[in-house]
Amino acid sequence: MSPKHLRTASRRHFLQFLAAGPLLSPTGAATLAEELRPRPADPIAWALRDLDALITDPKQALDVFDFEPVAHKNLPPAHYGYMATGADGAVTLRTNREGFFRLQLRPRRLIDVGTDRHEVEILGTNYDSPIIIAPTGSNRAFHPDGELAIARAARPGDYLQILSTVATTSIEDAIAARGAPVWFQLYPTDQWEVTEGLVKRAETAPAVVLTVDAIIDGNWETLARMRRIDTRQCGDCHGRTFRDFLAHRPNFDGLDLTAVKRLNRTDLNWVFVSRPRERVKGKLLLKGILTQEDAVLATKPGIDAIIVSNHGGRFGDNGLATIDALPEIVEAIGGQMPVLIDSGFRRGTDVVKALALGAPRDLHRTALLMGACRLWPEWGRAGSRHPAQGDARRDAADRRRIAARHYARDGGARLNATRVFQ
Repeated sequence: MSPKHLRTASRRHFLQFLAAGPLLSPTGAATLAEELRPRPADPIAWALRDLDALITDPKQALDVFDFEPVAHKNLPPAHYGYMATGADGAVTLRTNREGFFRLQLRPRRLIDVGTDRHEVEILGTNYDSPIIIAPTGSNRAFHPDGELAIARAARPGDYLQILSTVATTSIEDAIAARGAPVWFQLYPTDQWEVTEGLVKRAETAPAVVLTVDAIIDGNWETLARMRRIDTRQCGDCHGRTFRDFLAHRPNFDGLDLTAVKRLNRTDLNWVFVSRPRERVKGKLLLKGILTQEDAVLATKPGIDAIIVSNHGGRFGDNGLATIDALPEIVEAIGGQMPVLIDSGFRRGTDVVKALALGAPRDLHRTALLMGACRLWPEWGRAGSRHPAQGDARRDAADRRRIAARHYARDGGARLNATRVFQ
């Protein structure tokens, strides 16, 4: 029989097999369609989460994902787009979450955790929790109290807060609201005199976090699409020019913004880092490190710590999740300085996985964590607490069994060496 006739006969037999089986029956077809239906990555919308029945009070939220559809419904389209967007096709935005799904935890049992605690020392200061509130700009676009609400929420739990350069609250007011110092995130700008002025204003901050990953403007497609359906005039609130935008940001008050065209510098390099180092009186961190090579370079004198970050997937869609980049960086640093991490954190188990990947022999001092970068405030004072707090509390029992000092001392738990998905 010729190859052509063989292919025809094989096709006929295959169709006869399908016709004789249950697959093409109405029930079988429906079952197959359900099995092949794409699953939302997170939240698990197929697990009895009714997206048509949104929560009406923050106390009803079971996790941080309950806030997102409410924000989508109630926020102006452009504001929601700014919050939700990733760069380009948002691949990195998704992989930041998917990276956690690939990691398994191996909890140990029958370990006394009744007196376990979670204090950490970060650059000479003790905090009650390894969760840090990451810098997010323009918070008053989402709630009238803006960063002040976040600072007030951070106060009871002694959560460290990092204030953005483009915050809608001044660093002085944020410190007053938190009742303790905050760190200051620094965009280098394309005018050194302005950058120098920002550093001087942040002298009360014990640490300055220099962002090094936002070299070019982000291609925010989600924001662009949402702007098209927003009937408001953005310039009425944000100004018509970039200088107007900065003039609406209190940390730029008193600075000459005439020549500023960008928050970022295309000529940012390791030589430039020495300039803010000479002006910063406190600690200096680099935010945006993703490779072991850069981590090694960052150990040179003058840099006190690094933050493993891809800016929440908002600048450059390289597809590398921070949780996937963390192990090689921790190994390269070798305990020489603290390693912090952000991007993709939404659940208490995410906290555990990052801590376990950090430094198991010295976990309580060197493996530190940035809080979730995305905020979904809608009621009251931004829900009166940072969205990472509630879920972290609910996972406290498992976290105690897995993380903190018992992990380092007694082998409380460790990550599986293999991944769920390769």
